[in-house]
Amino acid sequence: MPIHRTLALIALLAATLPRASAAEAAPLRLQSPDGKAVVELSLDEGGHAHYAVAWNGQPVLLPSPLGVQLGEDDRIERGLRIVASRRSESDSTYALVAGKASRVRDHYRQMEVDLADTQGRRLGLVVRAYDDGIALRYRLPLPAQGDLVVKEELTGFVFPRDYACWALNLGRFGTSHEGEYDPIAASRLRPHHLIELPLVCGTGQGTATLAIAEADLDRYAGMYLSGRGDGRLGVEARLSPRLDTPQLAVRLPRGEVARDGHLTPWRVLMLGDGPGALVESNLISSLNPPTPIEDTSWIRPGKTAWDWWSGGLAPDVPEPGMNTATIRRYIDHAAALKLEYMLIDDGWYAGSTGNGRYNEDADITRPIPQLDLPGLIEYARQRGVGIWVWAHWRSLEPRMDAVFAQYARMGVKGVKVDFMDRDDQQMVEFFHRMMRSSARHRLMLNLHGAYRPTGLARTWPQYLTQEGVLGAENNKWSRRITPTHNLVLPFTRMLLGPMDYTPGGFRNATPEAFQVHFQGPQVMGTRAHQLAMFVVYESPLQMVADSPDVYVDAAGADFIAAVPATWDETRVLAGEIGRYIVVARRAGEDWYIGAMTDETARTLEVPLDFLADAGHRATLWHDGQAPTDVRREERRIDAGHRTLKLDLSPSGGAAVRLTR
Repeated sequence: MPIHRTLALIALLAATLPRASAAEAAPLRLQSPDGKAVVELSLDEGGHAHYAVAWNGQPVLLPSPLGVQLGEDDRIERGLRIVASRRSESDSTYALVAGKASRVRDHYRQMEVDLADTQGRRLGLVVRAYDDGIALRYRLPLPAQGDLVVKEELTGFVFPRDYACWALNLGRFGTSHEGEYDPIAASRLRPHHLIELPLVCGTGQGTATLAIAEADLDRYAGMYLSGRGDGRLGVEARLSPRLDTPQLAVRLPRGEVARDGHLTPWRVLMLGDGPGALVESNLISSLNPPTPIEDTSWIRPGKTAWDWWSGGLAPDVPEPGMNTATIRRYIDHAAALKLEYMLIDDGWYAGSTGNGRYNEDADITRPIPQLDLPGLIEYARQRGVGIWVWAHWRSLEPRMDAVFAQYARMGVKGVKVDFMDRDDQQMVEFFHRMMRSSARHRLMLNLHGAYRPTGLARTWPQYLTQEGVLGAENNKWSRRITPTHNLVLPFTRMLLGPMDYTPGGFRNATPEAFQVHFQGPQVMGTRAHQLAMFVVYESPLQMVADSPDVYVDAAGADFIAAVPATWDETRVLAGEIGRYIVVARRAGEDWYIGAMTDETARTLEVPLDFLADAGHRATLWHDGQAPTDVRREERRIDAGHRTLKLDLSPSGGAAVRLTR
């Protein structure tokens, strides 16, 4: 960056961020490589540490508190002084086995600051500035004796104005992390709220948008947000309590703490010129360690058939259910539609209840008599289909390594683990233990009843996808999965990583005509709306949720057969939270576009500037007259025509494949 531009940016930041008095320590500033994101650290007269953030020269966080509460009356937050600081810059590229991009640039500037309190304890602060956000984490001091404990973090996020936000208020700890992200003014976020991550807010400065998140969650408790109780706009951190000692969030034996201290997860402020920029960001992934897995060839993203969502429907099977004949029908369906996998859900092993309840007498390795699992695995293998199986985490946890070893010997490709429904320190530890064990036995993972992503899939790429999202299963018992909800998810929950929403419902109905059916459920919106989800929604293991019969010679089934589940490049071409979105993703030389709208019909002019100059053929699947209708057409995209017009019905969508 030219020196005159750097000096101008620093001068502008000085004018927009509140400054410390002459008696206070000089603020420390760090700016992103492109200069758009700037963070400033300062101490006030009482020795309280604060950080402030600006984006494009405008403040997005006012000076916000830093610190930790270790014990009931032990807080490191005041009387602090800066004793050392170090700066560095890193610019590298890493590969992702699966996700929204195959190669990611990891470019940031970093500042490490050592703070000392009146007792002489050192609290480290590591700050990074990326072109798409700011991240900070603490280095907690090694205790003089006893365990390292943390009761709460004192990290705050103070807003300069009443931001327009989208928030999921879970209300309590220990949930499946599912719900609606509703629009709410920052001034209405209360101290008694328990806000799930991410909290997404428009800053009121043009289209600038921020999202508060966390990354690299390990040996720690998950973070939530609550409204501030001091009268200032914004939120503050809340940590999930331990089950054994609820008055604490974290307990680490002294022998497990490094001599230079324990690094907490990253507290992340994603920043972009519009919500679509946050969807494109790989910041959460970049803040996690690289994978230790040397050979990742066995990790294969793909699409899967699934028996549970439709209720195990198979009209051409005499007695459909959890039995060999029914699962064979689903395997045949997977092979016909060129799906890589078939997922056998709850009910397949002895003592499994079929309704998700834990049975302490269940044998997680022994199939029920009605199901010839070894025969089905071989039957699927001959047809180019791999088998995944479902498992309750409580049945898995006591002998996880032995169970995974047996699954691997049987030829199982992956495991869907369910009903964890927590993110306390103990459950976070279980996640990491499960990652290490599944990697040893070369088993892929899909976690349901799981806390929202924190970028762990970069370290453990066999962790293909997860729930922690209010997805299509809710169509079986509610009217909550509306087209508007579907258009909120990409800009909120999906910012953090893959989500197993389970698209592909082919019993399509308008919102007015939608009816709740547990077996053979309907979905709100058009079939093209569902097709677009296979592009818009990120999930390297993508469900094809409905029963085999609905896809036979069905309009749109050919797109499901063609669309990939992992990508080399992602671009958001247009979108507004809760209203519409257009996403383009590249796999090899082909591009795929997914467009979705809420209950309002729209005509969108989609820019195609990302295409090479050579001509392309566009195959479109878009809305017809009825919700189940799909119109398929071919168009030629010449070098002189760089837009694509898409007419979307109410609650509709479009899917496009672009080839040279």
